[in-house]
Amino acid sequence: MAQTRKIALHYLQHASWSALPAEDRELLELAAKAARNAYAPYSKFKVGAALRMESGEIVPGSNQENASFPAGTCAERTALHAAMAVLPKGVVESIAVVVPQVKGSKPVTPCGICRQAMVEQERRQGGPIRLLLGVVKGPVIETFSAETLLPLSFDSSQLGKKPR
Repeated sequence: MAQTRKIALHYLQHASWSALPAEDRELLELAAKAARNAYAPYSKFKVGAALRMESGEIVPGSNQENASFPAGTCAERTALHAAMAVLPKGVVESIAVVVPQVKGSKPVTPCGICRQAMVEQERRQGGPIRLLLGVVKGPVIETFSAETLLPLSFDSSQLGKKPR
């Protein structure tokens, strides 16, 4: 007999950036700034991300499209992979994501591929990554782990292998 299961989503919603500590506002501002470096001639949807490493280093990222649209790389993965290429044993504490053109009360959330990449990084580093998803001059959604956004994620156990 089948059983019904529930998945709870726990997050904070802040009314505005000003409700956050200075270091979180800075990360959101750097994500918004990174969006200006996006190469999005096909979607016209510029996304910026900024991640803070445990060391305090901040790594920005922006989405990068190409003519083989929709092939390209999202802002979150651009920042995450850049950080891991330089600091392969680094620990990501927080990632901020901002789409400056979006107005209103609903921040943009990461796509499924980015969610999977962030969950993999959490497993790689042995701890959660806090996400700040913000609307410029608007609300911020704060999660305490990327896994919050992808609770039934794919993992290495399903491959029958462990990462090296």
